[in-house]
Amino acid sequence: MTSRAILARYPLVTTTVAVGASAGGFLAAGLPAAAAVLVASYSLVIAGLELVKMVARLRQHVIGVDLLAVIAIVSTVWVGEYLASLIIVLMLTGGEALEDFAQARAQNELRSLIDRAPRAAHLITTASDGSQTIDEVPVDGVAVGDLLLLRPSEIVPVDGLLSAAVPSAEFDESTLTGESLPVERHGGQLLLSGSINGPTAVTMTATTDAAHSQYQSIVLLVSEASSHPAPVVRLADRFALPFTAAALLIGVVAWALSGDPVRFAQVLVLATPCPLIIAAPIAFMAGMSRAARAGIIVKGGAILEALSRTRSVVFDKTGTLTEGRPSISTIRVEDGFSEREVLRLAASAEQYSSHVLAESIMAHARARDLALESTDDAQEVATAGVRARFRSGQVLVGKLSFVLSQAPTAHAYPLAAGELAIYVCVDGRFAGAIIAQDPLRANAVSTIAELRRLGAERIVMMTGDARTTANAIAAQAGITDVRSGCLPADKVAAVIGMTERPVVMIGDGVNDAPVLAAADVGIALGARGATAASDSADVVILVDDLSRAAAAVSIGKDSVRIALQSIWIGIVLSIALMLVAAFGVIPAAVGAGTQEVVDLICILNALRALRPPARRFASGRPSSAPEKLETSR
Repeated sequence: MTSRAILARYPLVTTTVAVGASAGGFLAAGLPAAAAVLVASYSLVIAGLELVKMVARLRQHVIGVDLLAVIAIVSTVWVGEYLASLIIVLMLTGGEALEDFAQARAQNELRSLIDRAPRAAHLITTASDGSQTIDEVPVDGVAVGDLLLLRPSEIVPVDGLLSAAVPSAEFDESTLTGESLPVERHGGQLLLSGSINGPTAVTMTATTDAAHSQYQSIVLLVSEASSHPAPVVRLADRFALPFTAAALLIGVVAWALSGDPVRFAQVLVLATPCPLIIAAPIAFMAGMSRAARAGIIVKGGAILEALSRTRSVVFDKTGTLTEGRPSISTIRVEDGFSEREVLRLAASAEQYSSHVLAESIMAHARARDLALESTDDAQEVATAGVRARFRSGQVLVGKLSFVLSQAPTAHAYPLAAGELAIYVCVDGRFAGAIIAQDPLRANAVSTIAELRRLGAERIVMMTGDARTTANAIAAQAGITDVRSGCLPADKVAAVIGMTERPVVMIGDGVNDAPVLAAADVGIALGARGATAASDSADVVILVDDLSRAAAAVSIGKDSVRIALQSIWIGIVLSIALMLVAAFGVIPAAVGAGTQEVVDLICILNALRALRPPARRFASGRPSSAPEKLETSR
C-alpha cells in the first residue's frame, strides 16, 4: 500500500499528526496559547466523536472501555496536559491502523489460500486435420472433458485426470494437505485443483468445472470463515465494566488524597488499554489462520470458542472412524444369479450414490471390465441404500433391512471378523451380497484419547449400521456409548437431546449433513468432496486425517487461552501502572506513551496463536483385535 493510500485510509491519524505538527510550529513561533487551543479543540472533537459511538453501543447494551478514553481526553485537556491528550487521541485514531496491521498478520494464511486460487488454464484444441492449438483461457471457461496442458510449476486449474499416456508426475499438494513433500501421480489418477505441477509438462482431462473443483471449494470456505467474526471479538466487554470502575476509583482516590486533579488525569491516561478491544479478535483470527495452515477451515472465531469448551464428541462410523475405502473380498449370490451379474447391477446402481462404499463397488466392477448401465430413474435413500431402474428391472443395493422391504426372502450371510455386507435385490428377488472390509482408521484410538485429554467427557458413536457391526468397531476404538440403526432424524434428535454441551459432531458424506448442522460444532472430513456435509459443517478438514479433529479442538483451546491471557496482561499492567501514577511519579504524557507499549505487548502476545500445534497425535494403531461385523451400509 502506498503512503498516499495509507493517508487516505486513515484520515484521522493523518489529521492528528498534522495537528501535532501545527502545534509544534506554534510553540516554535512563541505562540503557546495558540498551540494549546488547537490541541484542546481537536482533542475535544475526537472525544465527542467517541462519545457518540459510545452512546450507540450503550443502546445495544454493550459497555466498553471507550468511556475511559473519553474521560482521559477531557481530563488531560482540563488540567492542561495537552501533549498527553494528543497522545491519547493518536492512540485512539491509530487503533484502527494497528488493528489492521495485526489482523493482516493473523489472517496471512487465510489470505494466501485465496491469493493462490488458480485463475487461468491452457486449453488444448484439436482441429479436424489433427493439428493442436493451445490457448490460455480463464479458469471459469474450462468445461468437463476439456484437455488441458499443465506446464512445469503451474497450478492445476480444475479437478481432473492425469492423461493415461503420462507414466508418472510429481505434484506439490501442500496447499491442500499441509504436507511439504511432493506426491507422485500416475496416468489416470485424480489431480486436485490447487496442487502444483512438478518439473515436467503433462496433460490432463477436466472432470469438473471450476465452480465444483476442490480448491475453489476451499476458497469459498475460507471466504465464508473470514466474513464471520466471532461474538468473542468483544470478549473483553465482560471485563470492561469492572475495569472502568477500578480505573475511576483509583483516579478519584488519588485526586482526593493529593488534592491535585492532575493525578486523576495521570491515572486515566493509563486506563485506555487497546488489548480490551483488539487483542481478543486478533487471537481468534490468528487461531483460524493457524488452523488453515493445518488443513482445517474454521468458519469463524465463535466456532473456535465453542471448540475450546467441547464436552461431548459424536462420531459417525463409516468413512469417519473407519477408513471409508472398503476392499471387496467376495461376492455371494443366490440361485439364478451370477457373481458378475450381481456386481454389474450393484455397481450400476451405486453410480447414483454418494456413499463411501459406492466407489469401492464401482472400482471392483471396472477392474473386472464390466459394462455399467445408466438410467434416469435412480434415488438414494439416506443411510439405507440406493434404488435404480434398469432394463434388467429395479435394483436395490444397501442394508439388509432396505432390501427386505422388496425381497422378503433376503437373509444375512455369516461374516468373518472385520467384514461387512452390501445386499442386492433385483426386481423383488434377493440376488446376494457383496462382502467388503472397512477397517478402523489407524489413528482413531489416539484421536479419541487426545479428545478426552482435551476435555471431552462423553464420546459417542452413531451409525445406521446394525448393532453387532457398530459394537465391533466401537470396541476397537474404545467407545462404549454406541447408537446403532440410526436414521438421520434419529441422529439429529440424539444430538439435540445431549446435556453435556457443547456437542461436536464429526462425520463425512451427505448423510451426515443434517446432524452436522444440528450439533454445536459440526466437523466434516471434506477431503473426499462431500459438498453437502462441508456446507452444513462449522469446521471442514481438507485432508483425510481424523486426528485433525483433535487438532481443531486444541487450536480452539489455545486461541481462547491466548485471547484471555492478552486481556489479563493488559488489565494487570494497566492497573499496576495506574497505582504507580496515583503517587504522581508518572507524568501524563509519559503515561500515555507507556500505555502504547502495553498495547503492543498484548497484541504481540495475541499473535502467538499463530504458532503451529505440536504433533502430539500421530498415527496410532487400534489396540483391540478386530471383531466380527454384521451388515452395514
